[in-house]
Order: sequence, then structure tokens, then C-alpha cells
Amino acid sequence: MGSLSGKCATPTNKIYPLNPVTQNSSAKSPESSACIDRPCVFVCQHTSCLEAGSAEVLEAFGQVEGYDILPSECLGQCSTSPTVRVTPEEIWYCRVQPEDVPLIIEQHLKGGEPVVTKMNPRIHIRYSF
Repeated sequence: MGSLSGKCATPTNKIYPLNPVTQNSSAKSPESSACIDRPCVFVCQHTSCLEAGSAEVLEAFGQVEGYDILPSECLGQCSTSPTVRVTPEEIWYCRVQPEDVPLIIEQHLKGGEPVVTKMNPRIHIRYSF
């Protein structure tokens, strides 16, 4: 991972590689151990996400019954920030703005139906025939 040092603002010791088959982190991030037995929402609070408004996104989530809402270190999706990751479903949302949060809460966290229009297309690949 040292070869990334000149190309990404994220320190290489804060990047957690994804398993190409499952898209799950193949390394144990500090965040992953926090939510082993309960659902969590991680809102990236690293450089590019913060610049794109992730602090306001985190604040907009507030408290949601049944979920821990947590700030996260870099989730490695800097080009589509702010990033929100929902576990255990492993739904990754991109370019989330504070005004998107009520829909994510109602439709996904409370209703169980992910918000397809905000899902990260690099992780949730859609095929159309």
C-alpha cells in the first residue's frame, strides 16, 4: 500500500483494502470492531468527506433507534464523498447530503429498503440488459 502515498490525501495506514469478491474490508478497521453484534451507520469524517459536508451529514443522522451512528476514518471512497456505510447490510451511500438523510433513515434504516439512487455505483454495480 505504500505506493499510494503520493496519490491520495489519506495516510496509507488509514486505508483498509476491500476484498474484490465481497467488497468487505479485508482488514480489521477500528470501526468494524465497534459494531460486531449490532447495526451501525458509519459517516466518513476524513479530509475530502469533511470538505464535502460530512460533519453536517453526521449531525443530520442524530439518533436512530436500533442503530449506532458513528463517525468513521477514511472509507476509501474519496471521489464520491461524503460516504455513508450501513452495516451489517454493507450498503454504501455516496455523495450524501444532509437533505438525503431523512430518506435514508425512513426508507432504509426504518423500512429495510436501501435508497438505490444514493448507493455507491462503484460498490453496488447495477447491470441493465
